[in-house]
Amino acid sequence: MTPELHNSRFMKAVRREQVDTTPLWIMRQAGRYLPEYMAVRNKVTFLELCQTPELAAEVTLTAQSVLGVDAAILFADLLPILQPMGFDLEYVKGEGPVIHNPLNTASEVDRVKAVENIDDLGYVFEAVKLIRAQLPTDIPLIGFAGAPFTLASYAIEGGSSKNYVTTKKMMYNDEPAWKSLMERLVSSLVKYLNAQIEAGCQVVQIFDSWAGCLTPGDYTRYVLPYLKQMIDGITPGTPVINFLTGNPCLLPIQKTAGGDVIGLDWRINLKEGWELIGHDRGVQGNLDPVSIYADLPVLKERIQDVLDQAENRPGHIFNLGHGVMPDMDPNHVKAVVEMVHELGAR
Repeated sequence: MTPELHNSRFMKAVRREQVDTTPLWIMRQAGRYLPEYMAVRNKVTFLELCQTPELAAEVTLTAQSVLGVDAAILFADLLPILQPMGFDLEYVKGEGPVIHNPLNTASEVDRVKAVENIDDLGYVFEAVKLIRAQLPTDIPLIGFAGAPFTLASYAIEGGSSKNYVTTKKMMYNDEPAWKSLMERLVSSLVKYLNAQIEAGCQVVQIFDSWAGCLTPGDYTRYVLPYLKQMIDGITPGTPVINFLTGNPCLLPIQKTAGGDVIGLDWRINLKEGWELIGHDRGVQGNLDPVSIYADLPVLKERIQDVLDQAENRPGHIFNLGHGVMPDMDPNHVKAVVEMVHELGAR
């Protein structure tokens, strides 16, 4: 890592060192709310955008530049890694991702193939190289992947779900099949993240977007061992942001899986969340995304509240508690960045 990256505001916060002001990036910062993104997206399908390195690089770089955030995040999606594992993935307008051949029964797990040739996802690593070559020298690039539980749930449910009935049935009724599926996912995800790191990412984030549906006991039994195995397999020395949404009760267990920074969603007070995690970790978050719809004076108050909860403690990376929504005012998103840098100044 170059001295400029090592000493960047974002990387110092990851290491819980003092910074001049609170760093931030925004989940889904390259998205439909940005006119610059839509100018590219209107020419291609979502999957084509993800799988065309030049276009993925363009929207990644544009979002960082337009917003002035302290880190870029690779433009990609959680699910394309399932394609070389044998799943037929399509993004359907109005529905989102759909898997046309989900795992309907535990007996079908044997048709899932761990990714052996990571070059099947080479378009992602080519995008990383293009982005890293063009990013400012003091702006880190975040790579990412879905967590094993979230990807397993997509593979089993075939798309979004409210109750995760099919996923939980497999977990409860055929634990050996569940273990086999999770191990294949972990093996693939470790290779995937390490290839992103090798291509030029300085940090990686793991998204467990759906694990909030679990009880603490189920999370401990069916998720924690595999998430820990995944984090343990990541290239040593690469910081990991461990993010789960939907259930703050899981935080004390989640942190035992590892991660230099724990992402907090908006359903818990940041101060309380950090105390649960322990101040030997950094935290990321946790403005309620809907705050961005508020008038600017109200938005500023809500940002100040999050910063106050962090108490100027080293290791806070400001973010939303989840992602930007498609119809948000881009000027309000830009205002979040300006306000955090202003209000978070030491």
